[in-house]
Amino acid sequence: MLYINVILMTVVLFLSGASVNEGLSVGDTAQDFQLKNTDGTLVSLASDEKAKGYILVFTCNTCPYSVAYEDRIIKLHEMFASQGYPVIAIQPNDPKRSPGDSFQKMQQRAQKKAFPFAYLWDKSQKTTKAYGATNTPQVYVLNKQADNRFKIAYIGAIDNNSRNAQAADKHYVQLAVKSLIKGDPPQTTKTKAIGCSIKWTR
Repeated sequence: MLYINVILMTVVLFLSGASVNEGLSVGDTAQDFQLKNTDGTLVSLASDEKAKGYILVFTCNTCPYSVAYEDRIIKLHEMFASQGYPVIAIQPNDPKRSPGDSFQKMQQRAQKKAFPFAYLWDKSQKTTKAYGATNTPQVYVLNKQADNRFKIAYIGAIDNNSRNAQAADKHYVQLAVKSLIKGDPPQTTKTKAIGCSIKWTR
């Protein structure tokens, strides 16, 4: 009976087109990209030659968790961009399934919130799939290596309280970046990102 159930589950996954790609892990080399920013320019990991790393955040306009974290994402950029670790935000949702995440709506949101960081649209969703992001918001902290490639140093949540910034007492991303600035590896390298599931193209 168990064998039959396994076969049925495999068939269901195949027919649904479910991805078995687990994406990148801590220690892997980050995949570069070239995605359109809300100001119309194309942005990649190589765009900022002075960057020592990046706080790469998969986020969107419509997820309540992402909205709750917007001010904290802005704060992360303000804290660390001058030290070489700016934020790059990527919007992964298919606007046909989530109209509030269209490029025009992204531009409006970026202007309303005065985002000080790049807010990119992953129209093809190839970058999101390559990294293995599953929900919004989800963070990948990248650290530049001697060969100018970027290695993933942390994956997961921004902190441990999605509802109340003041109640958070474990600031995972802050601690990870502070460790990298000191030249040390983060003590915590992976946590569970709490948020909304990504709206994949059907």
